[in-house]
Parts: sequence; C-alpha cells; structure tokens
Amino acid sequence: MVQCEMCGKEVSSPNRVKIEGAELDVCDECTDFGTEVKTEDSSSTSTKYSTSSSGSSGSSSSSQSSSSSSGGSSRRRDMFDEMDEVAQDYDQRIREARESSGMSQEDLARKLNEKASLIRKLERGDTLPTDEIQKKLERELGISLSEGGSSEETEWSSGSSQGSYTLGDVVERKDRV
Repeated sequence: MVQCEMCGKEVSSPNRVKIEGAELDVCDECTDFGTEVKTEDSSSTSTKYSTSSSGSSGSSSSSQSSSSSSGGSSRRRDMFDEMDEVAQDYDQRIREARESSGMSQEDLARKLNEKASLIRKLERGDTLPTDEIQKKLERELGISLSEGGSSEETEWSSGSSQGSYTLGDVVERKDRV
C-alpha cells in the first residue's frame, strides 16, 4: 500500500498526476486536482518539460553545464552562496549609528528621502531593509548591515554515532543563548 501524496490516504494503485508542475502519486479523489501524466516512453516526444537538448532548451542546458563545471568541484554552485545576508542585529546597528551621529529618526529619513515610519520599523526590527534602503543606510551612517556568506562550507557535527543529523544539531535556539 502506498500513501496518496496529497491527502495521505492509503492507496493500492495510485494515479500519477501533474499538479502545478509537480508529478505526484495520488488517490482517485485527488486526481481531479491535476492532469493525469501519461506513462508512455517520453523519449520519443519532446515537451516543454523535456530535458533533451532540442529546440530552445539547448541554450539553457549549455549554460547549466558551464556553471556547474567550475574548478572540478563536485558541489553545484548556488547564486545564494555568494550573496550577503542582512545581519541579525541590523536594527541595533541602525539605531546606534543614528544616535551616535546625533540624528533623530525624522532627520535620517529626510536625508535618505524616505518616510520616518520606515526608519522606526527598521529600528524595531519589524521589517528588513530592501537592497536599495540598505545601501542608503550604509552610505549615510557609515555602517555595514550585512553578514558576508562564508565561502567555506559549514560542517555540522552530530552527537550521534550513526552520522545522521537532527534538527537539534543544526538549530541555535534563541532562548538558550
């Protein structure tokens, strides 16, 4: 018996259905949510989801192979690896830099050509700064609001001898800091 990937119901013979681009094995009742996928040999026909190198998909497959063959690394590169993240204490950094320069929230907002309510929200930590606002704040206050992504991979060490990780091995709880 197999479980339906939509509702979790036990099914003896699931139907293969495409729902919002994902192929799922579902029960008869959940089949109505998508379109049934034909299980024929799909190598003879080319669809827009095909991974063959015919037509317009040829240019995308060549660009993928050039980006993944960098320096003999077995790990696929991700664009997010090189991006900086906004620091967790960005609100404190903004407030302290503004106060040390002797500006009020309204003064800072005027200099940045933004609303004072945005500065208040940023200093309370209610909203993250957009890239544009972050650059303005860093330039005006002379601070950095980003934590650079580490170029080296973080190695997690699990307490178990089996080598499997749990969420507790990875997560840093705020209430225990």
